[in-house]
Amino acid sequence: MIFVTVGTHEQPFNRLIEAVDKMKAENVFSDDVIIQAGYSTYEPKFCEWKKWYPYDKMLEFVNQARIVITHGGPSSFIMPLQIGKIPIVVPRQKQYGEHVNDHQLEFCKAVEERLGNILVVEDEEKLKNRIINYESVIGSITLSIGNHNQCFNQQFEKIINELFL
Repeated sequence: MIFVTVGTHEQPFNRLIEAVDKMKAENVFSDDVIIQAGYSTYEPKFCEWKKWYPYDKMLEFVNQARIVITHGGPSSFIMPLQIGKIPIVVPRQKQYGEHVNDHQLEFCKAVEERLGNILVVEDEEKLKNRIINYESVIGSITLSIGNHNQCFNQQFEKIINELFL
C-alpha cells in the first residue's frame, strides 16, 4: 500500500494528489493507495481518500505502507522516519499556489543533504521514478533519526545521582 498525506496546511496540494491518482489510473504501480487530501480540491478517482483521518489511523497507515509520500511539513515526514520508513517528500511550492513561500523546498533539501534519510521530489516525473525504483533507492540509505529522550534521561539521572551522593 502507498499512503499519501498532505498535512493540514490550508492551501490545496492538488498537484501531488492528482499525480498519484493519475499514476494509479495508468497502472504505474499495483499498490492500493490511501490519500489524506486535506484542503485539496482535486478528488481522486482511482485511490481511496478522505480529507482527514484521525492521527491513530494515520499511524496505522504509515505502519502498513510500503511507501509513504508526504508534503514537506516536518511533522509529516518525521513520523514515518520514527517508524522506520524512508518517506518520499514532495515539498509544497509557491509557484503552484501550494504555500506562501518555498520554505518547505529549502528545508527538505537541507534535510536530505545533511541526513540523507528522506527522498525529496520536486516534480511529477521524478515522483514516478522514485515510486518505481523505491526499493533499490532506499536499499543504500541508512535510517538516521535520533531519539534524544534516552540520552537526556541518562544525563539527568547522572546529575541527580551526583547531587545526592
